[in-house]
Amino acid sequence: MVESIIQNNDLGKLLLRLPVGGLMLFHGIHKLKNGLGFIEKSLSDAGLPTFLSYGVLLGEVVAPLLIVLGILSRPAALVEAFVMIAAIYLVHIPELFALTQHGGHALELQFLYLFGSLAIVFLGSGKYSVSRGRGLWD
Repeated sequence: MVESIIQNNDLGKLLLRLPVGGLMLFHGIHKLKNGLGFIEKSLSDAGLPTFLSYGVLLGEVVAPLLIVLGILSRPAALVEAFVMIAAIYLVHIPELFALTQHGGHALELQFLYLFGSLAIVFLGSGKYSVSRGRGLWD
């Protein structure tokens, strides 16, 4: 009985999807409420067109919602991972090898989102999702 409880891959996928998508959604809601000015400036400073800032809404609002619901979770997680790579490159490069005052890596949150998203790309959504984990993209 204990083995059947512990070996529940679908529950593990749900417990990965909820924080990776749900907590990222807070970042997207913040940008919806406060605008994309910071993102536009970061893109402009890097010599990139500012219209790309709207991609952040895709990666921090739409993709997280799909991840949490378990609809097209693999491509949504790939989008979220791409947004995290862009954020690390555009904003956090100076902190790449830095530690916090408590000894943690300065980018631990960014890396958790990045690698959590990549894990969802490879694992899929599982049966505890709207799609029930059916199909290549779920």
